[in-house]
Amino acid sequence: MNDPRTASARIRSDIAHNARVWNYWLGGRDNYPVDRVVGDRVTGMYPSIGEVARADRAFLGRVVRHLAGDVGIGQFLDIGTGLPTADNTHEVAQHTAPDARVVYVDNDPTVLAHARSLLTSSPEGATEYLDADARDPERILRAAEGTLDLRRPVAVMMLGILNFVLDTDEARSVVDGLMGPLPSGSHLVLTHPTLELGGEGNEAAMSFWNKNATPPITARSRPVFASFFDGLDVLDPGIVSCAHWRPDGRLLPAPVAQFGAVGRKP
Repeated sequence: MNDPRTASARIRSDIAHNARVWNYWLGGRDNYPVDRVVGDRVTGMYPSIGEVARADRAFLGRVVRHLAGDVGIGQFLDIGTGLPTADNTHEVAQHTAPDARVVYVDNDPTVLAHARSLLTSSPEGATEYLDADARDPERILRAAEGTLDLRRPVAVMMLGILNFVLDTDEARSVVDGLMGPLPSGSHLVLTHPTLELGGEGNEAAMSFWNKNATPPITARSRPVFASFFDGLDVLDPGIVSCAHWRPDGRLLPAPVAQFGAVGRKP
């Protein structure tokens, strides 16, 4: 893992950044005034953005518990980790399966500066952090082999990440590069913003974001999102608002404008 002190020197506090603004929407403290200003402006245009952030985080917990418990997946590759908060992937996985092994991947210097808090682990399991770009799947898999056994099934987690890969063909190439070398029984977990699930102001908020923050973002339609799962078996309930993927409790929560789905490599 790279030295967090080097990462700190690369952090810009003069422009809002996704990881820090997302942290702000989740109620965290690892953000700067510029992040809060942009976060509040986006919320003003798209009031449900905080609900999206919380629904995305809750989706992560439900999926990881299902994969670690019901499916028996013991290895997780979490790409686009974001800033550490409550119920990180390794915490959820190792609560269910103490010997679970988790590799986090991000290339945001803010995340790297806080990465040591992601490296706690149960005695039986393991966690590691890689400073790498999601657009380089070959490098990610090569580095992950130090912690994960890629001959056994792996759950690849990419929550709210492909929306920062603006070219759809490149985004598909990233997914193919990650899932192609992995064995049968591996799973792909994705969330992605969309304009098709309501949320008035979402498009205007994204436009404001792209002019005032980094990195730029794009929404995608259901057919395009579905194409990331080509060749995979999509688990029930299919492609839905991430808030509606196997929700806890009897009452169906309100949908959020974020697709969520899980696919299994046959």
